[in-house]
Amino acid sequence: MFKNPFSFEGRIRRTEYGLSLIIAAAGRVFISMIIASGAQEGLVFLNLIFQIPFLWFLWAEGAKRCHDLGMNGWYQLIPFFPLYLIFASGEEGINKYGENPKVQNQNF
Repeated sequence: MFKNPFSFEGRIRRTEYGLSLIIAAAGRVFISMIIASGAQEGLVFLNLIFQIPFLWFLWAEGAKRCHDLGMNGWYQLIPFFPLYLIFASGEEGINKYGENPKVQNQNF
């Protein structure tokens, strides 16, 4: 789980995608709270800079989840599509994006 979390290649399961959403949301809130505690107006830009790694992480994990469903990663930009990604079952077997992550985890 969480192999190459910033890569846009491969496939991930629903569990890893759900945990990714939770981790990214918690991290973004944590960073925002730390920066807001400074109470300076110039820190808004700094907040945006620190949010970039979390957004990259979310987009990469979303693209990999789309790949598990046999779709292009750009589908995650459709409103409410991440809800579908949480509940939809991945494609069985190998697709053009790689091996089934369910089978990969059972091999060891």
